[in-house]
Amino acid sequence: MLVTIEALARWLDAPTETEHLEFKEAKFQFDSTRLLKYCVALANERGGCLVLGVTDKRPRNVVGTEAFGSAAELNEIKSRIVAKLRFRVNVTELWYDSRRVLVFEIPSRPVGHPIDFDGAYLMRVGDELLPMTADQLRKIFAETEIDWFERAARADASPDEIVELLDTQAFFDLSNLPYPTNREGVIERLLSERLIGRSAAGWNISNLAAILFAKSLKSFPDDVVRRAPRVVMYDGVGKSTTRHEQIGTRGYAVAFNALLDFVYGAAPQNKVIEQAIRAEVKMFPKQALRELIANALVHQDFSVGGATVMVEMYSDRVEISNPGLPPISLDRFIDEYRYRNDRLADFMRRLGLCEQKGSGIDKVIQAAEQFQLPAPEFQSGELRTTAILYAHREFEAMSKPDRIRACYQHCCLMFVSRQRMSNQSLRQRFGLAEDKAAIASQVIAATKAAELIRADETDSSSTRYARYLPYWA
Repeated sequence: MLVTIEALARWLDAPTETEHLEFKEAKFQFDSTRLLKYCVALANERGGCLVLGVTDKRPRNVVGTEAFGSAAELNEIKSRIVAKLRFRVNVTELWYDSRRVLVFEIPSRPVGHPIDFDGAYLMRVGDELLPMTADQLRKIFAETEIDWFERAARADASPDEIVELLDTQAFFDLSNLPYPTNREGVIERLLSERLIGRSAAGWNISNLAAILFAKSLKSFPDDVVRRAPRVVMYDGVGKSTTRHEQIGTRGYAVAFNALLDFVYGAAPQNKVIEQAIRAEVKMFPKQALRELIANALVHQDFSVGGATVMVEMYSDRVEISNPGLPPISLDRFIDEYRYRNDRLADFMRRLGLCEQKGSGIDKVIQAAEQFQLPAPEFQSGELRTTAILYAHREFEAMSKPDRIRACYQHCCLMFVSRQRMSNQSLRQRFGLAEDKAAIASQVIAATKAAELIRADETDSSSTRYARYLPYWA
């Protein structure tokens, strides 16, 4: 990477920090142990840059830094990094508007080998440095193995077996490509997409091809069959009575729209919302269901055995979960992204089955606001990540956590849309009349007290015209 003034200017305009970029004000000093920990975290995230002398909240300002101010200090910290962490970093000193900025370029960890600091394999979660989760470490250790998606779900298949096992027509239709006039053209295209590979006695059908385009998942090994999504419908708000259960039988791409239509069609009608927008609608917006189901399929951890994507529908909510813990903090779902399965995600995007990077959760929250639903909730347990969509609930019936969550998500949504949350915009989100401004102010105050939002200090100081930002902005 070439670190220049021009590169720094581009970084300053970036909407958020990423897994490859970290800003720290460090106006006078920066703790050397903390520096080493950030080097470990960034290396574990495949490398990046730590920039000292720039505020980490937008709008970012170059304040300059006196940290490691002499050549001797810089050489000493570089030597300490090598001695402690056993890798080298490049350090570039830039002068931006006569202010000194230090850029530490941290290399990626070796393939299959996470880096620790005194026994802790660190990663960044928001502004914190935390130990990596068990599934993240497991994934790193498995990097030297053949990727699950590259493994053969069926070895030495003939061209006839490929067309018999895979819905090649769906592949070409979803890809907006004309179907080839001969079998050779089909094989050539699948080969170019790395869905199949040559073997000594024919063709290997990859797990990726099977999980996406299988006509019947049961035609493949158990490791593929067990990845079929399950839909369970309950009577009432608990699990005591199961009304219906259905397990997927075809590949994700082949069956995605049918799965979505089935879940959406099974949702009860919401009469309150019908009256509000004068249209017949289901309890849960189809767009929100689409994004959450696609996200669950894409983000599931395929290294977790015996677990799959679950869609569980109750009378007052739908819970969509996937095996594996999230690679980013739950409260950053709206503005950040980090795919667990890049090839699967890329295929799903290209086939029009999920959104571009980072925009899916935005649409879920937008749909919840449009339908005046409680804010979606995201949870992580020991082995699963769950997204919950709630049925319509009047503002008066929302709990304090419901209101705080909605306020925070609304603030995030406004920010990523290049706008700012205000008392008025929050009232519109909750469907509150103008004379309810004091109630909206109470929600804002509670969300500030929870340290999820903050006042936009660059805007008006008037309480009436105050604007707000997410805590991380």
